[in-house]
Amino acid sequence: MEHTINIPHRGRGRRLVLAAVALLAAGTLLAQEDAPPAATTVKPVKNTFESIYVIDNQTVMVPAKGTFEMDIQHRFGTVNNGSEDVWGIFAPSNIRLAVAYAPVNRLFVGAGLTKEKIELDLNTKYALLLQKPGLMPVSVTYFGNATVDLRNKENFREDVHRLSFFNQLLIARKITKDLSLQVAPSVSWFNNVEAYVTSKGEIESKMNNAHVAIAFSGRYKFTEKTALLVNYDQPLTEHLTNNPHPNISFGLEFNTSAHAFQIFAGNYYSIGQQRNNMFNQNDYRHSGFLVGFNITRLWSF
Repeated sequence: MEHTINIPHRGRGRRLVLAAVALLAAGTLLAQEDAPPAATTVKPVKNTFESIYVIDNQTVMVPAKGTFEMDIQHRFGTVNNGSEDVWGIFAPSNIRLAVAYAPVNRLFVGAGLTKEKIELDLNTKYALLLQKPGLMPVSVTYFGNATVDLRNKENFREDVHRLSFFNQLLIARKITKDLSLQVAPSVSWFNNVEAYVTSKGEIESKMNNAHVAIAFSGRYKFTEKTALLVNYDQPLTEHLTNNPHPNISFGLEFNTSAHAFQIFAGNYYSIGQQRNNMFNQNDYRHSGFLVGFNITRLWSF
């Protein structure tokens, strides 16, 4: 009799336990449904460009904090003389050696020395905005430099005439995982420009001290480590004389985690941005092209 009474109690206890488990599970599910969704951090888009350069221009890229970089930029002569100087390979060339460092996130500071005019430049680069999906459609970076011409003093009326300056706003968007585009308006300033003496004996400038230009750049990756580069620079300021020619250039880029190598053809011979933008006289319509390359090497500290 006692045995027949205990069986129903066991079944009832099992049902109560199962009911309690079900209620706890349901409560947990309800709590999960009622809880607010966890906040997600939207990360900036990576590798819009994989070098600080796109041929003759800077890019929006600013290396990570603690990065030290060394650059070699080289330009051969124009192809105008044909086989006489092996299409510019053995013509007088231009070269720039540079170093830069990222002391904090988003900031890059550096210095470089260019063979042409023996120019020393001090430069800075700061990432103002970073492209973020759904939040920020583009990346925006400021680049500027101050350059001093170190040639002998007989080349200048006053020491202040040695100085020139460059300011550029870089605006870029990574369209797809392979395609990136950039537009970059700039202002160049030279304290010393070519002048002439009027019939009244007054000195007048042949060119403006300030020059406005705009650059359009693109990069398309067709393998994991290789990309096609294109660039076009358009002068906007009209000078009295010696107006610069626009620049069109195209090339290839090869990347590793610590290196970038770019080889290209274009019609900019100078390497300093303000000198290219203001004084370029190589006309791509009349064999003004030349071959150049950029090499960068990164170290992290």
